[in-house]
Amino acid sequence: MPSLKTYHVFISHAWSYSDSYYRFVDLLNAASNFKWKNYSVPEHSPIADDEDLKRELKNQINPVHIVVILSGMYTNHSKWINFEMDYADEKGKPMIGVIPWGAKRTPKEIQDRVKEMVRWNTDSFVSAIRRNAL
Repeated sequence: MPSLKTYHVFISHAWSYSDSYYRFVDLLNAASNFKWKNYSVPEHSPIADDEDLKRELKNQINPVHIVVILSGMYTNHSKWINFEMDYADEKGKPMIGVIPWGAKRTPKEIQDRVKEMVRWNTDSFVSAIRRNAL
């Protein structure tokens, strides 16, 4: 069997929404025949200064194959999500959006910018990453 590609993934998130982030990470970790590396900021390393955070986010997005936007947190953290999406666009990084569990609507700003929106399901996440990653 050929070796699996390791996908480098940045997951946009806010620590006030860390439950969704950790559930997403757990689902990717448990996915069959899928290897990935998480380039997101660890919770234990908060960055208070805006310029330092921008620099750190750029450093995390630069090496990735894809950016994942957990869209349920958009309205409360649009400044940083917009920054991440703008930088991903600038660097030519594809983005996918994840529709929150049970949500009927997602922010249009995210829908308009990502390559694909996927439902809260491991197979959907993995398939979208494989389809859209660099």
